Amino acid sequence: MIPEFFTHQDEWLDQVGRIYAALQSVEVGEAGTGHRVALRRKNRINSIHSSTAIEGNRLSLDQVTAVINGHTVYGPERDILEVQNAWTAYEALETYDPFSVDDFLRAHGLLTSGLIAESGHFRSRDVEIVNQRGEVLHTGSQVAKVPRLVSEMLQWASATKLHPLIGSSATHYLIEHIHPFQDGNGRIGRLWQTLMLSRWNALFAWMPTETLIARHQPDYYTALQASHDPEIDAAPFITFMLGMIEASLRNYQISHQDSHQVSHQDSRQVELGTHGVTILALLAAGPASRAKLLEGIGLKNETRSARRNLAPLIEQGLIEMTNPDNPQARTQQYRLTQFGADILARGANW
Repeated sequence: MIPEFFTHQDEWLDQVGRIYAALQSVEVGEAGTGHRVALRRKNRINSIHSSTAIEGNRLSLDQVTAVINGHTVYGPERDILEVQNAWTAYEALETYDPFSVDDFLRAHGLLTSGLIAESGHFRSRDVEIVNQRGEVLHTGSQVAKVPRLVSEMLQWASATKLHPLIGSSATHYLIEHIHPFQDGNGRIGRLWQTLMLSRWNALFAWMPTETLIARHQPDYYTALQASHDPEIDAAPFITFMLGMIEASLRNYQISHQDSHQVSHQDSRQVELGTHGVTILALLAAGPASRAKLLEGIGLKNETRSARRNLAPLIEQGLIEMTNPDNPQARTQQYRLTQFGADILARGANW
């Protein structure tokens, strides 16, 4: 039986109240936009990029997007596989029972397939979590106790009367504290909290909470450390996660507002020219140089070709330079804007 492992904080009530208010605002915003599916997909991609980046994945957001869209990406094979696995695991979110040990193991298997020997299985040896200086920060639960502790953890999560926002944060903490796997504990912890929250409110399946955690990564680890040093009390971690959830909702709300502004832009006529669609499609896989784009449409890399084919797209806000302050920079590349991506996806007003 899991003993009490945190002290209730008065501030949690206020945090939960603010999250409720933010949720209502997001729900109203979603009802008023025609870009919900695209925005949710974008947020999930951001979540996968952030959750894997926290664990050291080196792919950029553009590269992660390209991998998920099925494009060829030049990068470390392990990092590419890690992103592919994460996408598969998150896409299966609706199929998991958040209180099932079998599904917990299945999700870990999807996250780590081809990456570790014990994918989808509890670790077979004791572990220590160390910092960059080699100092031991935390010792995971004894290997013989891991299956029982995970079972008890999920039973506790299923039976607790705590608000789901608090209960899911506490469960996230326990996953990291038990450290049930050889690798992938952070990824499964973040995925499992997303799963638990999505069962309370379906919007959480698309919340970019991992993105906020990645931006506050040192604070994430500090909150974990503070929750079991000098003794176990998950309150600091729960407080931190409630803050990240609230911030992610605020960001999601802003994204909807930006999307609504884009929808007004969509109504204007755009001129893509002979090669515009091809250029937008090339940039959907990630930034590219002028030479690469012109090669992609069968033209030589010369100023006249660029002026005729790229300049109109820039002027209409469909693409942009990565270094607009220095147009002649040798490292200059072009990328798709949100407006350009929306036009490409919808094929509107061509």
